[in-house]
Amino acid sequence: MATDNELIVEQIQIGPMLNFTYLVGSRSTREVVVVDPAWDIDGLLNHIADRDYTLTAALATHYHPDHIGGGMGTRNIAGITELLERNPVKVYAHRDEADGVRKVTTISESDMVKVDSGDTLSVGPIEIEFLHTPGHTPGSQCFRIKNTLVSGDTLFIDGCGRVDLPGSDTEQMYHSLQKLKALPDDTLLLPGHNYSAVPNATMGETKRMNAYLAVKDLPTWKQVMGGS
Repeated sequence: MATDNELIVEQIQIGPMLNFTYLVGSRSTREVVVVDPAWDIDGLLNHIADRDYTLTAALATHYHPDHIGGGMGTRNIAGITELLERNPVKVYAHRDEADGVRKVTTISESDMVKVDSGDTLSVGPIEIEFLHTPGHTPGSQCFRIKNTLVSGDTLFIDGCGRVDLPGSDTEQMYHSLQKLKALPDDTLLLPGHNYSAVPNATMGETKRMNAYLAVKDLPTWKQVMGGS
């Protein structure tokens, strides 16, 4: 069982879209995984080396290029492809997101590990639980580490991910937010972007600040989100 002192969680703001990349791992083994590596892969790997960490895996919350790299309009964003060229590791994505991840990054099937909700990954004595939270994309997922939640673009401190993009689904987002809303109030929420006045908050604080979590039924939620 890991103690609080055992857990490494680093929140790193990166790129012009105010993305957050995360390092999660074990102080005793110095092993870490990187969540949503993009924009500055050299900087991330130098950061890992400077702290004498060993990178063991990359975790993708979803397939959008600002989180994992790839083409976005006329821009090509560095991400998982460049990471694997310098530090080959497995990429963990929800099985419903795997095709999107491969299409955006051009990594191979053998580079990936497809996971389901409730699966876990051990990093030394630290256990990471995968939570499927579709809505922003079909295979969006969050990562729960003890009382910490890395939420990607599913849940922000005072908002949630867009549901007007290809693959988005208003009803699925509602149910995903209800799942996250049920987590203990002392859960620390670590979002995918720095879109709020504070970079992180507890789930209890988020419930008080986030109007999207206050919606109590699906019909009202669809009206709020502009759905039918």
